[in-house]
Amino acid sequence: MRIDGRRNDELRPVMIMPHYVQYPEGSVLIEMGATRVICNVTVEERVPNWLFGQGQGWVTAEYALLPRSTHERTPRETMGLRGRTQEIRRFIGRSLRAAVNLEKLGQRTLIVDCDVIQADGGTRTASVTGGYVALAIALNKLIRGGLLLPDVLTTAVAAVSVGVVNGQAVLDLCYDEDSVAEADFNVVVTARGEYVEVQGTAEGQPFARQVIHELLDLAEKGIEELFKLQNQALSR
Repeated sequence: MRIDGRRNDELRPVMIMPHYVQYPEGSVLIEMGATRVICNVTVEERVPNWLFGQGQGWVTAEYALLPRSTHERTPRETMGLRGRTQEIRRFIGRSLRAAVNLEKLGQRTLIVDCDVIQADGGTRTASVTGGYVALAIALNKLIRGGLLLPDVLTTAVAAVSVGVVNGQAVLDLCYDEDSVAEADFNVVVTARGEYVEVQGTAEGQPFARQVIHELLDLAEKGIEELFKLQNQALSR
């Protein structure tokens, strides 16, 4: 039995609340267990300078831990971003770009702000899963307004963590599990069953290839459940 009583293949309780903030073009609060992330999408009618004139749009992400989202206060990053923050921003941005046909987006930039208000493991994967719903809300507004065609959204994207804890493969690690895991993976998959990213590392002893297959199977099972929850949120 796991720390919080879940089965090894069981997600934490997940809640995706759309339209959480009034002003962004798309907004979601996602809760995965005690992890809570607000994902807000802003649509700008311009692209970065390096993309100007190339006939395509861009999707990018920003990520931040609010100061008391953690057990001890995390200082605001006012003097420049830490390496971990930059890496997570890129991870979220790469993941969400897989959901969008950038050429069909036109000369627009979608900025996905992911702000962690409470962290208990899996903040980056929750940001991807919630960020996709916020992104879809924003794009659907543009589609309904006749500014974009429906095929600008190519596929849903979701992400989850998996790992090895006490010799057992487990799904959706909370912080207490993540801090003692023997191996830790973050997995991003599209609704077409294609992998966007797999981040995996041994935290102690190296692991066999068989462990990778076991963890990926477990991740796919969890992500299938997340796709259903995303669809339910988008239908509200």
